[in-house]
Amino acid sequence: MSDLFDEYPMLIFALESVLALALLIFIVVWTASGKKKNQNRSNDPAKRR
Repeated sequence: MSDLFDEYPMLIFALESVLALALLIFIVVWTASGKKKNQNRSNDPAKRR
């Protein structure tokens, strides 16, 4: 594995950027899905009464 990084030194930066992008997408999807569920419950006027 070390030989691979010695041969392609930019590979670790590419792997890190892919991991960061995947983490960003996961956080956005997770927070957006939770927000939609909570908005439907609190904005319904029939359920407030």
